[in-house]
Amino acid sequence: MIRLRSRALLAAFVAGVAFTAVPTLSMAQTKIKMVLNWKYQGPQAWFFMAQDKGYFKAEGLDVEIDQGEGSSASITKVASGTYQAGFGDINALIDLSARRPAEAPVGVFMIYNTPPFTIVVKNDSPIRTPKDLEGKTIGGPANDGALKLFPALAKVAKVDASKVNITNMAPNLREQMLLRGQVDAVFGFINTVYFSAKLVGINPEKDLRFINYVDYGMDLYSNAVVFSRSFVRDNPKAVQGFVRALNRAINDVLANPEAGMDAVMKREPLLKRDVERDRLHATIKREMGHPEIAKFGLGGIDPERMRRAIGIVVDANGLPRTPTVDEVFNSTFLPPRAERASKL
Repeated sequence: MIRLRSRALLAAFVAGVAFTAVPTLSMAQTKIKMVLNWKYQGPQAWFFMAQDKGYFKAEGLDVEIDQGEGSSASITKVASGTYQAGFGDINALIDLSARRPAEAPVGVFMIYNTPPFTIVVKNDSPIRTPKDLEGKTIGGPANDGALKLFPALAKVAKVDASKVNITNMAPNLREQMLLRGQVDAVFGFINTVYFSAKLVGINPEKDLRFINYVDYGMDLYSNAVVFSRSFVRDNPKAVQGFVRALNRAINDVLANPEAGMDAVMKREPLLKRDVERDRLHATIKREMGHPEIAKFGLGGIDPERMRRAIGIVVDANGLPRTPTVDEVFNSTFLPPRAERASKL
């Protein structure tokens, strides 16, 4: 009788724990609002995969993902407190950190480790080098990363920026305005312009030519996952969980890109799947495949390379101070090296 009563009490206790555990787990979900670099595209597949497969939820996170308006804009949106996390240009973060360090977000996972910044001209254009842009008009969306970095390119390439006219345009008009001769050149990310051109019937191989920043000494990092400084301070386990879930999803997409594309198309069924698939593959190859990942792993950085990149941005833009590498990027939230991709 005593044994039966003990078992009954134990069962009641377990049932009570199970009953109370459900709302406790639900309450424990940490909310994170994240803004992307741009509208829905193939190279965002891992963010959606982490959502759809429940990787964020498994880390105790309730993640909401919004479309973005440019890689630089994502940094300011996180800095303003509108979002806790973003996918944006680390160079815009460096600039903000130099000017207003208390407001600047911090990078936690480097995805685009190869600079994609470019100026695009028509294939028959007389513009061959940045110096040839003097007296010409370059167009680009106001929050475009390449546009924001043009003063830095102008300085290293010895271009008189005061002789270059810069005009803003809607992103969906960039390629058409270039081909119609309404501007002499446009700013952009290589893969953004390349595949957006294909979407409007332009053959980028035949009709366009790319003047890439990296060819003029601007060996910069590009887009990283960033978090607000206050969120990192107050929720370190949530940041670590987010990065762990994202890395898991990236590995899944690398192993099965079509599954990643399923997640993208679920968000925007009107996208042209074949073009976005090609954009995803090109991004992996061109913007994420820097040789340094063999040593540091995808998501990490080479501290010395980042130190040089910070110096380039600070010097070219005449910034008031030089942020340290640790101010710009925090590596402590990365999963173990063995769990992150070494070759793409």
